[in-house]
Amino acid sequence: MGHREDLLEGAKRCLLEKGYARTTARDIVAASGTNLASIGYHYGSKEALLNLAFLKVTEEWGDGLTEKPDESAQGVESAGPREPLDQFRETWQRVIDSYAETRSVWQLQMEVVSRIDQDPELRKALMGPQREGRDGLAENMLGIDPEKDPERARVAGLFCQALLAGVMVQWMMDSESAPSAQDLTDGLKVVLEGRAD
Repeated sequence: MGHREDLLEGAKRCLLEKGYARTTARDIVAASGTNLASIGYHYGSKEALLNLAFLKVTEEWGDGLTEKPDESAQGVESAGPREPLDQFRETWQRVIDSYAETRSVWQLQMEVVSRIDQDPELRKALMGPQREGRDGLAENMLGIDPEKDPERARVAGLFCQALLAGVMVQWMMDSESAPSAQDLTDGLKVVLEGRAD
């Protein structure tokens, strides 16, 4: 890797270990084995580097969310498309199962959200990827193809993103009482069924 890639990897490690506000340029240099001048040369500023590193961390988290167990390697034949509620539950199960490993990513996301009002560049950097993330959530959690049905994917993505943020907070505050994948699926069924008379 060159200095540019080393800096990005070092910044990602620092974000997960120290958070956004506590990461200094010297921390990034120490983690990457580069020098201070490299940050300005390759990224313009520490903040620009941290913004990109944050986007990469969340992108990698999202990629992990889409990885499904290899059924063919386990001798399981694919039965075709899954039912939407089954896909929803299975995706949420992967999210919740990964919580212990990815808690630092969730903490980082909460910190970054709290900084948006003070950092217009950060807000600007997140706008496009946030929209892409919604499409990814609609596809992974509900099986809605954003290219074939962009409006359904948009509203489903908004719903899933709002749900993800709420679940994230509940798991960070009290994992013992936070919702399970089955709780979320059952809750969605209740919402879809509407009020009982």
